[in-house]
Amino acid sequence: MANSALQNVVLPVAIIAGCFAAIIGLTGPLDRGKPKLADGFTDSDLSMNGSRLKGFALGMEGLLADWYWVRALQYIGDKMVASKDANIDVEDLTSLNPRLLYPLLQNATDLDPHFIGAYSYGALVLPAIDKQKAIELATKGVNNNPNEWQLYQYLGFIYWKVGDYEKAAEIYKKGAEIPGSSSFMKLMAASMKTEGGSRTTARTIYAQMLSESDDQAVQITADRRLKQLDWFDERDAINQTLSAFNERNGRCANSFGEIAPMLMQVKLPEGRQFRIDAGKRLVDPTDAPYKLDKDKCVVTLDIEKTRIAPEN
Repeated sequence: MANSALQNVVLPVAIIAGCFAAIIGLTGPLDRGKPKLADGFTDSDLSMNGSRLKGFALGMEGLLADWYWVRALQYIGDKMVASKDANIDVEDLTSLNPRLLYPLLQNATDLDPHFIGAYSYGALVLPAIDKQKAIELATKGVNNNPNEWQLYQYLGFIYWKVGDYEKAAEIYKKGAEIPGSSSFMKLMAASMKTEGGSRTTARTIYAQMLSESDDQAVQITADRRLKQLDWFDERDAINQTLSAFNERNGRCANSFGEIAPMLMQVKLPEGRQFRIDAGKRLVDPTDAPYKLDKDKCVVTLDIEKTRIAPEN
């Protein structure tokens, strides 16, 4: 009996583990020996469709799904590090040509249909690459996990990102009907119909993600988006103040110091205030000093120092 168990279970598992170890051991030498390819051809197609292993991996589907998941995380990170563009637009990653991200996440969720982390990461990153693929992956998550209200939140988030507020409201409403769902879902279902494209709605969505998600990638993205929204609010307030100063004095301010008294009277959303660093410089939400374009008389980001994406 013991010998039978050894032959039928332990031995195959040991063989699979050994094969993975061999693959990992060969990865370094093989990568070093590969000829350098043009930028558009650096990605090789996935050699294995993970979904075909389902049912044949001797219960190791979860481990394989984790492997695809880690590869997906590393894949985008490596793309960003290797990019020659110092100011990558996080809302449009197509310039990185990350064509393997969807297949990696697809394999992970084929092997483990309940892999919530893979669905949530896809909901955040895929819209910047392929919006339709993002919707497909998030819909797959909802279909495989109909009682996980967080997945309805992510699917609603994607529809909100693409500007389909009616569909987003429908998805949020369905998620709100799941027992134990956050009151946020009902709030969003209503907000989508009244102010879907507003900054207030965006702030509510990202603040919810930041406070309730356990996924570090989600938290980092949400924090960055909230800081960007803060920048938008501050930019509008500073530019309005610069315009008022210009009209009153017939010239643009020479520095932010000239309009400081006027800025201190401005009420920013959420009760926030403008920040001044130790050098008495007006700084953005990531603590990088703002710059003054005196020719256009507008505030700009210091692209070399800020961590905010330079979007309009």
